[in-house]
Amino acid sequence: DDTQLRDLTFWGLGSLAGATWTKVAIAGPLILLATGVAMRLGGGLNALAFGEATAAHMGVPVQRVKHTAILTVAAATGAAVAMSGGIGFVGIVVPHLLRLATGPDHEPLLVNAALLGATLLLTADIISRVTIAPAELPIGLITAILGAPVFFWILLRRRGLVDL
Repeated sequence: DDTQLRDLTFWGLGSLAGATWTKVAIAGPLILLATGVAMRLGGGLNALAFGEATAAHMGVPVQRVKHTAILTVAAATGAAVAMSGGIGFVGIVVPHLLRLATGPDHEPLLVNAALLGATLLLTADIISRVTIAPAELPIGLITAILGAPVFFWILLRRRGLVDL
C-alpha cells in the first residue's frame, strides 16, 4: 500500500524515521561489537599500509587481519543499512577528512571516524527533519549534498588539481 511504498522509498534513500528500539536492540550489539573489533585492528592496519610482505615481516598475521577487517566492516555495514537504509557519503568522506586532519594512524582514526560519522549522521537527521517540516527529507539526500562536494574536492586534491 501507500504507507509501505513510502517506507521502502525512505529506507532506500536512508532515514532514521523508521528506527525503533527493537531494531536498535537487534542491530546495536552487532555494530558495537564490530566497532570494538575494528578499533583493535589499528596496529595491524598501520603495518599493512607498508604492504603485505612488510607487515608479515613485522609479525602481523596478514591474512587474519585482512579477513577480520572485511568481516567486521561487512557486519557493521550490513546491520546499519538494514536498520536505516543506504545513507551514503558518511563512510567515504569522514575517514578521508580525518586522515587529512590527523594523519594516517589507524588507531585514533577508527575511533574518531566512528564519533565524527555519528555526529554527521545526527546532524544530517536534524537538518532533514527541520528543513521542510512537518515533512521529512531522506538523510541520504542531505549527506549527498554535504558529501559530494567534499568527495569531489578530495578526488581533485589527490590528482593534484587542487592545492589546499
